[in-house]
Amino acid sequence: MLILSIDTSTRVCSVALHQQGELLGCYELLTEKTHSSLLTTLIENVVTQAGFSLAQLDAVAVAKGPGSYTGLRIGVSTAKGLCYALDKPLIAIHTLEAMAAQLQPFYPATHVLCPMIDARRMEVYCAEYEGSTRQVLRTTEARIIDEHSFAELLQERPVVFFGDGAAKCQPLLASYPQAIFPSVSIHPSATTVGYLAKEAFSKQAFEDLITFEPYYLKEFMGTLPKAKL
Repeated sequence: MLILSIDTSTRVCSVALHQQGELLGCYELLTEKTHSSLLTTLIENVVTQAGFSLAQLDAVAVAKGPGSYTGLRIGVSTAKGLCYALDKPLIAIHTLEAMAAQLQPFYPATHVLCPMIDARRMEVYCAEYEGSTRQVLRTTEARIIDEHSFAELLQERPVVFFGDGAAKCQPLLASYPQAIFPSVSIHPSATTVGYLAKEAFSKQAFEDLITFEPYYLKEFMGTLPKAKL
């Protein structure tokens, strides 16, 4: 079971290669450059430097979102293109679930894991997961954060807020004793996508290459140029 994994949900461009669930290699770049100029090079490097060819892959996994519209389009289109060309199955992993799996080993089972991806202004894409099982406690949503957000939950249990959306929320929520913010930056990673992809592969949980689209969560809202008078 040789799986190539891709995560371009945020500014981090990340690729990883797993064999039987064991990590063979990973590249991660935090850059303002568009992922399209980097992704194919990283894919080629991680596969060939691990001693394999693309033809030897058994599947390609991709973080499906939510996240950056442009990043998700690039990651999903690249993954689908590889699957078409190589005749391999596509596995889609929820970005926030992969982030929860990343932190799960580091906190007690009693904690709630709340990954956050930055959206516009005080809005974040977030979900809540049981620390012990990653069971969904609150489904994915685009949520505007204020000082009253999560108040009821924080009175009951410790909650770990993390991801690039958590930093702007910390000043509003830090007054709650049970609000926890890791001291290091946590971002989506293809390494965890590949970890979850092993289970999906075992269940033959593959996507339809024709109909599959990224999980944008919200429709894209562009800025129209001002009309000339």
